[in-house]
Amino acid sequence: MSRLASAELQAPASGWRERWLSMLDRWLSSPGLYRWSLGNPIGRLIMRRRAAQLFSLMAGFVHSQVLLACVRLGWFEALLSEPRSLTQLQQMAHLPPDSVQRLLGSAISLGLIEQRGQRYGLGPLGVPVAAHAGLRAMIEHNALLNSDLVDPLQLLSRPESSGMHAYWPYPTGDAADARPIADGVDAVATPPISQAQTFSQSTQGAPQISRYSELMARSQRFLIEELLAAYDFTQHRRVLDVGGGQGGWVIALAQRVTHLQLHLFDLPGVAALARQRVAEAGLTQRISCTGGSFRSDALPEGADLITLLRVAHDHADEAVLELLTRIHQALPAGGQLLLAEPMAEPEGKPCASDAYFHFYLLAMGRGRLRTAGELSQLMRRAGFGAIRSIPNPVPLHGSLLLARKD
Repeated sequence: MSRLASAELQAPASGWRERWLSMLDRWLSSPGLYRWSLGNPIGRLIMRRRAAQLFSLMAGFVHSQVLLACVRLGWFEALLSEPRSLTQLQQMAHLPPDSVQRLLGSAISLGLIEQRGQRYGLGPLGVPVAAHAGLRAMIEHNALLNSDLVDPLQLLSRPESSGMHAYWPYPTGDAADARPIADGVDAVATPPISQAQTFSQSTQGAPQISRYSELMARSQRFLIEELLAAYDFTQHRRVLDVGGGQGGWVIALAQRVTHLQLHLFDLPGVAALARQRVAEAGLTQRISCTGGSFRSDALPEGADLITLLRVAHDHADEAVLELLTRIHQALPAGGQLLLAEPMAEPEGKPCASDAYFHFYLLAMGRGRLRTAGELSQLMRRAGFGAIRSIPNPVPLHGSLLLARKD
């Protein structure tokens, strides 16, 4: 049951608080209050602030398209190397001068680009876009979600018809238990990731897996750096990463903590890609890769820590509970699970990023955004105890939960 449905069942049908809030809504929306606010300094301040917030919501789709246009023109990388003149930016764009000036003015207003005399450089929000190829890749990828959201009610009523759903093809069989093409930590803030689909033997499989894996590999650095900064991995001896994708996480961990032995588990098509990357990194003596499915295969044993990075929110509760149970079975007594993924804020603490993940996961398929409390409850049902939150410098990319097998 969703958090909203649960809260509705628990709330009384009526009461003084509900009546008071309804009366307050009518009062705040009255034309008379608006007219009064225009002549009152405090009222003007409040109204101005709320008007700006509402306009930002209304114009948000334009802002995202300005960002996408600048990415596609290559402006961020160009301005990172050196400031450019208007003429140089026009030559890069191959667009009419008036159109370039409109786009440039829009980018400046959003803090993506700034004017420096007769030249233009990166704005404060343009710097991270220029510095991270993975972020630019996800901005490009979000164009799919933008297309699905042209008619949000259509997406809500028939999510299986979304372009995002088609982009991550699901295997045949039980769609509720299926997982998209690839897995792991390799996404930014964003986007959900999971095990690769076992159709790599077909003529279509390799390009599809490669397409997804390349996108994820280019955008994996954010969460990797956050994990390495937030948790002390030196206390462990062997780590198993379930749904490890191309192996970006285990390779980075092996390079940072040199005594660790590591094991990656993912479906066969992606495990093969990971094995190749491990060999290229010269880490075959310390990292092993196993192909399999957590729905039908036992997880490799021997690790004292298992990492599960941005996998759970791809799935319904039943599938997540099954995965957590298999992880619990694979761990020795005292072994730990470190789970990292975007998490919804608890009731009463709204966060703007929740809206993005709610709709992204809907367009993807069967997953959903959960609170830390909901994930902790699933962990307890799987047999884990001593569940606690690990502070993360930038929880937008993934909040962290640590659990122990008693």
